[in-house]
Amino acid sequence: MSQAKTGILLANLGTPEAPTPAAVKRYLRQFLSDTRVVDTPRLLWWPLLRGVILPIRSPRVAKLYQSVWMEEGSPLMVYSRRQEKALAARLPDMPVELGMSYGKPSLKSAVEALLAQGVEHIVVLALYPQYSCSTVAAVWDELARILATRRRIPAVTFIRDYADNELYIQALASSARASFEKHGEPDLLLLSYHGIPQRFANEGDDYPQRCRDTTRELVSALGLPPEKVMMTFQSRFGREPWLTPYTDETLKMLGEKGVKHIQVMSPGFAADCLETLEEIAVQNREFFLEAGGTKYEYIPALNDSPEHIEMMASLVTQSR
Repeated sequence: MSQAKTGILLANLGTPEAPTPAAVKRYLRQFLSDTRVVDTPRLLWWPLLRGVILPIRSPRVAKLYQSVWMEEGSPLMVYSRRQEKALAARLPDMPVELGMSYGKPSLKSAVEALLAQGVEHIVVLALYPQYSCSTVAAVWDELARILATRRRIPAVTFIRDYADNELYIQALASSARASFEKHGEPDLLLLSYHGIPQRFANEGDDYPQRCRDTTRELVSALGLPPEKVMMTFQSRFGREPWLTPYTDETLKMLGEKGVKHIQVMSPGFAADCLETLEEIAVQNREFFLEAGGTKYEYIPALNDSPEHIEMMASLVTQSR
């Protein structure tokens, strides 16, 4: 019996097509309209989003994108395309397509491209190491909507997350060791994860636990004493409480308390993007140094490093 042809859907969040207010506004409108991201009742949320948030936030965010924009485009798109290309080269018998929850290329276009190549089994790898209802579940929702219009659907294997996957932890540890070797071992290694509203966790999202799982395994792999590592949460939005401790407030506090050398990595980001290259590498560096710190380095995301691509290949081949 012949084996069904398997293809890989790499999924990530998405990015504006250009660092302009108009492009950012289009992107944010789609992103912030998803009830997985913001679940405020639509009658309340839509007037606020369209009348206040988008007009004010879009020009400001566009300027931030301009500060990190690469020659080839948005950093998230550049690194995601490199990941797609590298994984396809690593697994030449399995078609690979990139799809974004918001913006282009869409998840729909990626699924259609796989099916057009005769794929009968899709392995979905959402590039969020730690599951959250606001990220991984949004991919699940959109995939279901796409397939709901088809009479014939492929077999689907959905990789929920890989927070404590051995190869993922090894890749993170190698990246941290390389930074220690280059800059010296810091007084503190700060692991900054993207935040979610505390309410989501109270309602059952196990994202905080999956972040703790990654932190525990990485600390073990590095052999660091627990007091030399901290876990924080970044990128909060809106007024309700989010997961704590907050990265920015923690860095200010550490600088004021006399901690001199910090290195920061964001293990929840599979590719560098605005939240790492601007928020962590620039804004939070300033917070720490202004509060009294003297040395601060950002450890890049795994991006298209060989160890990261090998981890992806391992995950999807085990799911064939």
